[in-house]
Amino acid sequence: MTKIVFTRARAAALFGFAMVGMNMTGPARADIKDYEFQLVQQEARVGEADLSVRLVDKRTGKPVPDAVIFAKRVDMAPDGMEEMASKIEQIPSTEPGIYRFRTKLSMAGGWRLSLGAKVQGETGSVESKLVLKAVK
Repeated sequence: MTKIVFTRARAAALFGFAMVGMNMTGPARADIKDYEFQLVQQEARVGEADLSVRLVDKRTGKPVPDAVIFAKRVDMAPDGMEEMASKIEQIPSTEPGIYRFRTKLSMAGGWRLSLGAKVQGETGSVESKLVLKAVK
């Protein structure tokens, strides 16, 4: 009797290891590196500016809606002036996968938009540093 129980337990354990090895324990998930932010426009006017970015799944090219933006910053790091930052606020968007922000670009030159976001159902965070140009 003990031999039968041991044999069944061993078979169940081997089956479990096989399932884990073949990743059949749950649905396949994307890696957080499969997502990226992209600027919708590469340039903005000096002064009050609305910036739009698209969050995409790089595997499919499709927009990713409902991400939670938890970090945002805009500064002039591309022109060597990282300390020159501007306030930035998220504003509503009507398009899924498009995230909009309002800021004041105080002078012409290179600006860096830094974002951090959580994608629903994924572990980890998407972080991006996008460079745009402010023009007069």
